[in-house]
Amino acid sequence: MDKISTILTATHGVMTSEVGVISGELELVTTCSEDGALTLSITYLGAEEWYSLPGDEYRLHDVRDHEVVHRMLASVLERP
Repeated sequence: MDKISTILTATHGVMTSEVGVISGELELVTTCSEDGALTLSITYLGAEEWYSLPGDEYRLHDVRDHEVVHRMLASVLERP
């Protein structure tokens, strides 16, 4: 299941594994599989190339937490 948010980042931007920091109007997608594996992806709004957020494997103990984790991540990335 995917959760999608459009975020407007502050000047600090968002670190990606592939290209370093990106900033501006971005789209965040979190995907949670049935076993709780969580994938975090971000792109420039309207772009086709997606980047991953750095870190080890992400996993939720309860897949019902996906919505809350997505909203928290979007809020943290958007803060000034």
